[in-house]
Amino acid sequence: MACQQSRYHSFSSASRLQPRPSGVTIDESFLTEDKSTQNRKLLQKRRTLPYREIFEFFIEDFKTYKPLLSSIKNAYEGMLAHQREKIRALEPLKAKLVTVNEDCNERILAMRAEEKYEISLLKKEKMNLLKLIDKKNEEKISLQSEVTKLRKNLAEEYLHYLSERDARKILIADLNELRYQREDMSLAQSPGIWGEDPVKLTLALTMTRQDLTRTQMELNTMKANFGDVVPRRDFEMQEKTNKHLQEQEIQRTSTPRPDWTKCKDVVAGGPDRWQMLAEGKNSDQLVDVLLEEIGSGLLREKDFFPGLGYGEAIPAFLRFDGLVENKKPSKKDVVNLLKDAWKERLAEEQKETFPDFFFNFLEHRFGPSDAMAWAYTIFENIKIFHSNEVMSQFYAVLMGKRSENVYVTQKETVAQLLKEMTNADSQNEGLLTMEQFNTVLKSTFPLKTEEQIQELMEAGGWHLSSSNADLLNYRSLFMEDEEGQSEPFVQKLWEQYMDEKDEYLRQLKQELGIELHEEVTLPKLRGGLMTIDPSLDKQTVNTYMSQAFQLPESEMPEEGDEKEEAVVEILQTALERLQVIDIRRVGPREPEPAS
Repeated sequence: MACQQSRYHSFSSASRLQPRPSGVTIDESFLTEDKSTQNRKLLQKRRTLPYREIFEFFIEDFKTYKPLLSSIKNAYEGMLAHQREKIRALEPLKAKLVTVNEDCNERILAMRAEEKYEISLLKKEKMNLLKLIDKKNEEKISLQSEVTKLRKNLAEEYLHYLSERDARKILIADLNELRYQREDMSLAQSPGIWGEDPVKLTLALTMTRQDLTRTQMELNTMKANFGDVVPRRDFEMQEKTNKHLQEQEIQRTSTPRPDWTKCKDVVAGGPDRWQMLAEGKNSDQLVDVLLEEIGSGLLREKDFFPGLGYGEAIPAFLRFDGLVENKKPSKKDVVNLLKDAWKERLAEEQKETFPDFFFNFLEHRFGPSDAMAWAYTIFENIKIFHSNEVMSQFYAVLMGKRSENVYVTQKETVAQLLKEMTNADSQNEGLLTMEQFNTVLKSTFPLKTEEQIQELMEAGGWHLSSSNADLLNYRSLFMEDEEGQSEPFVQKLWEQYMDEKDEYLRQLKQELGIELHEEVTLPKLRGGLMTIDPSLDKQTVNTYMSQAFQLPESEMPEEGDEKEEAVVEILQTALERLQVIDIRRVGPREPEPAS
């Protein structure tokens, strides 16, 4: 540290004692020289010259630091020499850049000139085309005036020919009359006539001819109206024979009506439970109830189910070898489990198929070890209970007999109807008058007929004999019992939906005009749908077509494409596929034109 201080001291002393070079004053005065009068490069060089000389004086005067200062100078000199070489190498590139710039400018000017020339040609062509259009328009106007003139002449000629025809008919009639009069006169003058008055005979002959004409017209009318009518006696004989044959056929094919009261002694729960199960059901429904009772009894006795194996025909959620435990849940437990599955399915968008979702749901609920046992248990239960809405609908969706969109849309429809009734209930009392109830039904279902609206009102508890002053607790119409059974009102909504779908497909088949075993093309089926339901939008039609022909919507040929005719399917197969999805009428069908 002391050494460094001594060096610094000696350097400072030397710098203070060393006299200033005489050339420095002259060079500093040069630094203030007017720069605008010098060439830029020369000026830059000359501006650095004084500093160079001063630096050299320092090198010479400070002997101690001469090596260091010389190294610094050489380093800067080398760097400056390198920069000069670099600048000298870039000079040709600068000249080339200027040349390229000029060349590009010339090309741009040439292209602009060429474009200007093309624009002028296009303008001339446009003017020629406009003149040609004007000429064609003039020819069109001339032809239209000529057509109008020809139509007028044709109408005049037609009227002329009509007049000529009428005049000819009148002339023929006059000639015939004159001929008849001449014949009458000749008869009157004949000596064989018993001296009758000629005028009287002429009048009698004229009246007779008129009667003959009228009688002939009546005869023709009778033949036209009653040519195909059989005598009444023959009709009564045929009717009697037909009735006799029908009675024989009924006796041959009919079976005696079963006595359903016999079931009360064999059904679990006795007569009271059977009366509750059979209330309001027809024979077909009672058969289902009896089969469910028998099947549920057998199901409770089973402790294990045999696995169905791993065949391709076996649903994925039932593929298993060996025995599977029967969990033996109650009917209520099965219904609640299926409701939970639907809630999870509708809670978020599911990309997996419904059977895969069902098995994953069971794995999350009961664990992988018990999922297969619950899958078999639930499947066997929903396969038996056809009368239960929740089970039957879940079974239809699970087995692919019905699209899950059908279930979702039906639930949305019921929710929307309840919302509309709630909006109509301004006092929020849960009550509606018959008029309000009728208005809500008609506004929510504008395509339903008066008969269908009346059916819904009767299912809701109102009949034609009901008073308008009565009030309806509409919220009770949407309740469910512990086994998921809806009220008659919601059940009637579902029945009408299925009937409307069947009628829609029946109209489609009738419009196509082909048999079920015949093939139908894609454009023909599309045309049939648009005819019976003109309000269908393109997206909905494509969805129906995709389902009927089992084609992804992205691969559907565009309307008018040549590939359309190549896409064919058996009509019965197409209708069965459409029966699976949510297909319904969007708007009213256009009325048939009056004949």
